[in-house]
This record gives sequence, C-alpha cells and structure tokens, in this order.
Amino acid sequence: MQYKIEGGQLPVVICTLDSGESMITESGSMGWMTPNMEMSTSGGGAKKMLGRMVSGESMFRNVYTAKGNGAQIAFLSSFPGSIVPINVSTEDYVVQKSAFLASDQTVEFSVFFQKKLGAGFGGGEGFVMQKLGGSGMAFIEVAGAVIEYTLAAGQQMVVSTGHLAYMSGTCSMDVTVVKGAKNLLLGGEGLFNTVISGPGKIGLQTLSPRSMALALAPFLPGDKN
Repeated sequence: MQYKIEGGQLPVVICTLDSGESMITESGSMGWMTPNMEMSTSGGGAKKMLGRMVSGESMFRNVYTAKGNGAQIAFLSSFPGSIVPINVSTEDYVVQKSAFLASDQTVEFSVFFQKKLGAGFGGGEGFVMQKLGGSGMAFIEVAGAVIEYTLAAGQQMVVSTGHLAYMSGTCSMDVTVVKGAKNLLLGGEGLFNTVISGPGKIGLQTLSPRSMALALAPFLPGDKN
C-alpha cells in the first residue's frame, strides 16, 4: 500500500493498493474510490465489537479490498486538523479514542485502560483509549497540527487537558493537580494536567476537540435564551 496526504487543514489520505490488499475504516470515513475496490462490513466478533464500543468507536467497520493493481481509496478527516500516519510494525501505539481513521487490515486493535483512574478522569484524555499493534500502517485524525517529541526513559512532558493525541505503548500516563489556589481559580487552564513519562514518542495536538467545540458553540443553532 502506498499513500499520500493532501488537503492542508481539511486533510484526506489517498491510498493506492495492489490486488488483494485490504484496508479497514470507520463507517462514513470513505470519501471516494476507484471501481475496482470492493466493500464489505464486519464486526470481527463480539469481543472486538464490545471493545470498539467502549473506546468510542463504531461497533462495525468497513473493509475495502482491491480487485486489481492500482486501486485507490480516499479517507477523509471528520474535522479540521491533520491526518497522521503511524507505522505499528515497529512498536505499539496508544491513541485517543475516536482518533482512528483507517489502516491496513493487518493492524490489530485492543482497548487500553488507564492503570490509574485519575489519569483517565482527571487528565481529560479518557479512562479508555485505543491500542494499535500488529503490523502495517494506521492513520489517525488529529485536531489542529501535531507536534511530536521523543522522550528518554524517565523524561516527562506536562500536557494540558485534551492535547495528547498519541503515545508509544512504552510510555506511561499520570495526572497532576494544578498547584496554587490562585492558579486553580484564575489561571483558566483547568484543575488537572496530564503527565506523560518516557521512553517513547508522544504526539501533541495543537487544538483539543473540547476547545474546538466550545469555540463553535455560539454559532450553532439552538435556544440562545
């Protein structure tokens, strides 16, 4: 499979497949494809379906298989931002729930539970995230741009709520309370920060889905009273 990402801040990933290659995606993510792509819908078993539901994804996924060389298919991001390619053949990754866009069919999915409840509920990244493993390429959608860091063993990064997009499976996550009563009340940064510890890579998104939703809320139709 070959791919290219285009579209700027309204991105699309266009994948070219050889005959017999397959990709999976969330329902509604396919934008366009050549006629020699064949679609089927699969749940992958009750356990996998339940895991996807818990992690915020659709219970069913669409499988697209190339019926000839040079077949193309395009997957669209659902909001302004970036599409990030992740090679899970070298290491596992943990991504925020609802970030998955598409992948090779050889990519394996599992539910990642935070070991510490505070890291999930207080940190704002969610108690349940997704773990990607196996082999092949996966594509995730990220709000805004993504900035990647490589942390050494024991090295840490303090991240504001909602800005962690992904991390290597070797990283760990914890939560800290913002210090100082004045900072808590007047700082405007929330009560908690997420602390990521290495070793491994982390991807930070410049726009959190929550802040984007709050910015759009005044312009959405509804009762203004």
